[in-house]
Amino acid sequence: MKKNQLRLNETLCALVDEYILTNEAVSSRILNEKYLTQVSPATLRIDLFKLEEMNLIQQPHTSAGRIPTIHGYRQYLQSIESEHKQTTFGDMDFLRELLVRHYKDTPRALHYIMQLLARETDQLSFVAEPEVSSGYLSKLEVFRIEPNKFLFVMSLDSGLDKTVIMKCDYDITEVQLKKLVRYLNDELVGLRIYDIANKYLVEMRENIEHDSPLLKQFLRELHEAFIEISGFYIHFDGSIKFLEQPEFNTKSEVLNFMHLIQRQDKILNLMRQFEQPDSVSVIMGEQLLEPGWQQFAIIFTRYEIYEIPGFLGIVAPVRAEYRKLIPLIRDVAKTITVTTKRGMMVKN
Repeated sequence: MKKNQLRLNETLCALVDEYILTNEAVSSRILNEKYLTQVSPATLRIDLFKLEEMNLIQQPHTSAGRIPTIHGYRQYLQSIESEHKQTTFGDMDFLRELLVRHYKDTPRALHYIMQLLARETDQLSFVAEPEVSSGYLSKLEVFRIEPNKFLFVMSLDSGLDKTVIMKCDYDITEVQLKKLVRYLNDELVGLRIYDIANKYLVEMRENIEHDSPLLKQFLRELHEAFIEISGFYIHFDGSIKFLEQPEFNTKSEVLNFMHLIQRQDKILNLMRQFEQPDSVSVIMGEQLLEPGWQQFAIIFTRYEIYEIPGFLGIVAPVRAEYRKLIPLIRDVAKTITVTTKRGMMVKN
């Protein structure tokens, strides 16, 4: 990279770092005194003008300093990417112990992981529950908990269990229930959850004789149960502290943020769309679609728990501490994936 381009990158990174720190437009004087002491004031002013022309920074007011644009944040993220490899976090041993301690209780382990992220980042953390559709059914059990209410337990080959409560508007005896469960295990064990939900149960319902309404109805209810467990569900966790940031000073800003986190469908679609394999991804600006959401960022990555994939990360103002947050999210996801990999989990 040419010397002039290197200096422009340094200027942009310094300006973004200062703006993240202070939430105030950054003057050339501050940059000169605090970051770019070897650059003359005249050269710095020229560089700032060039960055403006490149739409990387902007002046909110005529006499004010500059702030980064969304394009500027993205360029900043590219510039600091190589630094992430040099940054690691020491709390990962604690996380490994936590995962081992709760290896039979995945929801509790994920809850503690969210708390860890919220505590370390002072932002709203989230975990998208593992997508079990890629797992394989090892056993299906059904328990009657009320006369017309059943608990389905789907055990996966990974060791993960998923439960769904189903209400039925018809009578079924214990003998009939046992026969149905035996039949379903014979037909479905060893198949992928996604295929069961989207292919096999559909075919089984279509091939049922008309004189078997009970089985047909039961398969319809079971099909809905498998569809229900096949998707993601996002759990959020955070203290009230993240609302102390200047980005939440007005009622409209808080409402925009609440609207964003309530749209789990859109968040999941965005993460699937913008996920970068084997790295932490950042969604910001126009990528968030709604104008009221564009002052926020979703910083996330994929993890696997017992080889079943999910997402974790934080939702934060676009003015976030990316130098800290990206390596932290990366290390948490990597620790979960490695610790729970098949054959790696060892209970002390």
